[in-house]
Amino acid sequence: MASWMAARGRVALQRWLPNTLFGRLALLLIVTVIASHVLALTLMFELRPAHPERPPGPPPHWGVAEGRPLPPPDQPPHGERPGFWNAPPSLQLGLLLDIGVRLAALVAVAWWAARWLSRPMHRLATAAQQLGRDINRPPLPEDGTLECRDASRVFNQMQARIRQQLAERDRFVAAVSHDLRTPLTRLRLRTESLGDARAQQLFRRDIAEMDAMITSTLDYLRGVAGAEAWALLDVRALADSLADDQLALGHRVSVAGQAAPLRAQAVALRRCLDNLVGNAIRYGGSAEITLHDAADALTVEVRDHGPGLPPEELERVMEPFYRVEASRNRQSGGAGLGLTIASDIARRHGGQLVLRNAAGGGLVAAATFPRKAA
Repeated sequence: MASWMAARGRVALQRWLPNTLFGRLALLLIVTVIASHVLALTLMFELRPAHPERPPGPPPHWGVAEGRPLPPPDQPPHGERPGFWNAPPSLQLGLLLDIGVRLAALVAVAWWAARWLSRPMHRLATAAQQLGRDINRPPLPEDGTLECRDASRVFNQMQARIRQQLAERDRFVAAVSHDLRTPLTRLRLRTESLGDARAQQLFRRDIAEMDAMITSTLDYLRGVAGAEAWALLDVRALADSLADDQLALGHRVSVAGQAAPLRAQAVALRRCLDNLVGNAIRYGGSAEITLHDAADALTVEVRDHGPGLPPEELERVMEPFYRVEASRNRQSGGAGLGLTIASDIARRHGGQLVLRNAAGGGLVAAATFPRKAA
């Protein structure tokens, strides 16, 4: 019953309040001025000193001096203007109370009004930050002032359109994946029937390269929109697993450092680190994984001992399908998407991927994952 009455009261209050930010602000100012005046006058009348009863007869402060009446004792002498410090203590106290109460009332109401009016904007900003990590988050409630309702409605419509576009992209990727892999399968079968062993080997290599490029492109298109659950992960165990997989293939990979469990998306994080390690092995021959743990973030550094990159190319290589031809060409593998996918996964976790040249040579890829982002 109490909750029902409270809900009815909130509905009635929403109907009575102005419908715009300007109207509510104007109402707050008017109410504040009236309330401060009423409260100050009330205190002045309630706290003023009581005057004793005057005895009957002529006023004792009236007299004659040099042929003219004497002024009352609570009035300044003739020719002297009254001032605050010459006023009686009761008048000084009343004026101070008036100023103090008005100032306190204005400050308190202004602070509360600022929070009240800015709460919808704060809610909208928080929802915009969460949208990048969870496109399927609940829509914003469309309440408050007219401007806030319009902003929330537009934000919800934008979120719905993004979800629809991602769903269409997933369907497109699935269709393209099927359509592209079907001719590749036919090519593999026809390659096996070739009589020339060298031509057969060349066809297999070209088909494998095409298959790798298609897989990387489709994974890039599919991976960012894929919804995956968040869980606490042992990043050191994940790094050891990646190192063991590469050691089984004959590649040198070392792991150093410790890390507390990190809340992340397991498949996405493994793919991010796998891309960085594979990139280091492809262009540097080996990889060194170092974990730097802190209270607010975990940084995973992957270093190689390759030629490194020119300083002006450190950010450009993370763009889709971009390769530095001088040191990273098609013959060494890759379609220019490994660092792009790793950077997107780091951003999805609220962090970033930064590349820098190591002091002793080689490239260092540092992926930072904030612990508060999830």
